[in-house]
Formats: sequence, structure tokens, C-alpha cells
Amino acid sequence: MESVNVGLLGVGTVGSGVVNILTHNADIIKKRLGFELNLKKVYAKHIKDEVKPLLEGKIASSYEELLAEDIDIVVELIGGTTFAKDFILKAIQAKKSVATANKALLAEYGYEIFSEAFNNKVDVGYEAAVAGGIPIIKAIKESLAANHIKSIKAIVNGTCNYILSEMFYKEISFEKALKDAQEKGFAEADPTFDIEGIDSAHKMAILSSISFGDNVKAKDVYTEGITNIDLLDIKFADEFGYRIKLIGITNLVDGKIDVRVHPTLIKKDDILAKTDGEFNAIKVKTDMNDETIYIGKGAGSLPTASAVVADVMDIARNIKNKTNLRVPLMAFPFNYVKKRDIVNIDDLTMSYYLRFTVKDQAGVLSKISGILGEYNISIKSVVQLGKNEEWVPLIVFTHKAREKDIKQALTIIEKLDIIKENVLLVRVDDEE
Repeated sequence: MESVNVGLLGVGTVGSGVVNILTHNADIIKKRLGFELNLKKVYAKHIKDEVKPLLEGKIASSYEELLAEDIDIVVELIGGTTFAKDFILKAIQAKKSVATANKALLAEYGYEIFSEAFNNKVDVGYEAAVAGGIPIIKAIKESLAANHIKSIKAIVNGTCNYILSEMFYKEISFEKALKDAQEKGFAEADPTFDIEGIDSAHKMAILSSISFGDNVKAKDVYTEGITNIDLLDIKFADEFGYRIKLIGITNLVDGKIDVRVHPTLIKKDDILAKTDGEFNAIKVKTDMNDETIYIGKGAGSLPTASAVVADVMDIARNIKNKTNLRVPLMAFPFNYVKKRDIVNIDDLTMSYYLRFTVKDQAGVLSKISGILGEYNISIKSVVQLGKNEEWVPLIVFTHKAREKDIKQALTIIEKLDIIKENVLLVRVDDEE
């Protein structure tokens, strides 16, 4: 075999990047592989004009052409969980290895897809599904393979990180920061998947699965977004030595998987707190290698396409050397993949930042602290802003408490006539 042939489905933002890399970096790719990686066929409903000159004679009239016998590797970059799933399964059944950036698909149907690939003795590469150009999948599956992974804490959504960074540095509202992100191309016209934490949940499901040898799905991930974070919260966090970030967390707790995505107060000296703009950052704690940290652009045409092409190159080596499935698709052989119980967030113990909007009158703090005390919640510090106004913000930092107790106390507090609206709860990362 003098070359390995690739078929590409989808030529959008990332697909165009793949075409550019395979074309303009063909020489270095060939030198690193020792053989040619040939983009044989491409199918897409819409192809950008600037990419078309690079695809002369390669544009297929239907997606079925990508499943032809002379195609060795198929790259799926159309997204979604319906047609993309059907196409990938057809490709696998046709003995094609696959590379994909489809996090939503893998977070829901990953186990099914990987099982089918294993049965057909083909590979599935998905580095680009998590954190764009950061090689975190390979790090966990290979570089850290001799370690028990203790925990992962990560910023895996560039849109949210950009918004929160803009709010912090420019002292602007969430709405203004979101609009700015959309104008600069860091946020979609409909940003729901990003700002509600759904995109991050998909990625954390994948990371959790390969870290602990489990079949974690997106629905298992406790998820909150950043839409309730106010500039006021950003400023208070700063005064107390924290930054607010949308953090994905996963670890094992008494044999159960704790996996969640939510806004978190992170100490300013933490690398996650210092990661700004559209950048992603991932901290992996292990038993033997302590902590490793990965930082880079988590999205964008070329960073994500770089990860896709790296997968294609790995798969091409396996094909050339007849070593398919050299690395287990889920980082563990299937007989070691479990389905553990998921930790209920209500059972976790953490510190909390609480923002109340209260009547500016005597006795308010004593009422609130009294109810918190009834649920064994002790107050670490309190700040009240504003005077001679009917409603003012009251900020409370708690010591560690059980989430269930916090929620029960807040349910009672929110019914008081001294409270104007729902209390904002943000979890605090006080880990040393």
C-alpha cells in the first residue's frame, strides 16, 4: 500500500480546515508517516468557494461514494446524532476506520459505536471531540495509561470562558459579553448549547468514560450554565480572591462517578482561573504522575482540524502496520468497561457562594443565618451592599455543607417576604 485513502463527510468550519491541512501540509505528513495520506473523496451539501480549488476531481455526488472499497478512512464532520450515527455505523460495517469530532454523538452513542468498531476490527479516532486542538484524549488513553486517574477539572468551552473573561476584564454584563462573542465568532447565533453547559457536559461525559473505564452519557452529567452569573458576582468573587469559571469536574467517590458542569469560584492562583478568552484548560490528577495540565484553543477551524488529521495519521499507521485497535477505543478493553452509579450532587459537600436580594431593613441577616443554622450551614463571611434602597444584594460565603441541606434551606428562605428573587448559588472550589 503506497498511500492511505481518506473520505471526508462535511466541509464546514472544521472540514475546511482538514482540507487545508491535508493539502498544504501534505509534505510533512508524508515525511512523518513514511507514506502518502490521500484525500480521495469529499461529500458535502455546501462547499465554501475558497476550498473548492483544493478539491478538484474529489467531490463526490453522494455520501455512498465515501464507502467505496478504495477508501480506507472516513472522516465525519457533519455533526448531529441521527444521520451522522447511521453513516458512521455504515462505514464501520464496511470495514472503514473513522475519525470524528462529534462530541454529542459520542456522549450519547459512543459505547454502541465503539462496540461495532471493535467487532469489525476498525479504529475510531475522536481527539477533536474534546477541547479542539488539545491532545487530551491521547494523553488519557496512552500517556497516562499506567496511572489511576483521580480527578479532572477543566474548562472545555471557549464560548463561556470568553464571555466570563470579558465580563471580568471589561466590567460588562453577561448580555453585552455574549453579543460581543457572537460578533467576533466565538459564539453561535443560538448559543444555548454553549451557555447552558450542554457542550461541556458532552465533553465531560467522554472524558469521564475514558478516565474510569465507564459508559458515561451526557444525561449522567449534572449541568448548569452561566446565564445567571451577573457582573456583581464577578466583582464579589474577585474581591474574595476568586474567578468565576464554567468548570467540568469528574472523579470517583466511593466507587461512584461524580461528573458535573457548573459555574465555580476558583482561587485566583489556580491555572484554571488564569485561563482566559477562548482558551481551554484541563487539569488531570493521577496517582503516579501527580498533576498534568493541558492548555490550548478548544475550538476553531485549524486547531480542531489539526486534531482530526492527527487521528487520521494514527489510524493510517495502524492500517499500514496491520495494528488496528492497538489502543482500546475507550482506553480500556470492553471487558473492563463498567456502568457505575452516578453520584447525586445533593450528596456532595462543598463550600458555597450565595447571593440574596433582600429588603434593606434590620433583622434580615439574623433571619437568613438562623435558617441556615437549622440545616447545619455555618457562614464564613458576609457582605451587604447598598443603603437607603428598598432591595440590596447580600453575599454569603459558607463553610462546607451538604448540597441537599443548602437547597432545603434556600427553599425556605426564598419564601420569606424579605427576599425578592431566587437566590444565586455558585459552588466554591476550596481544594488545596
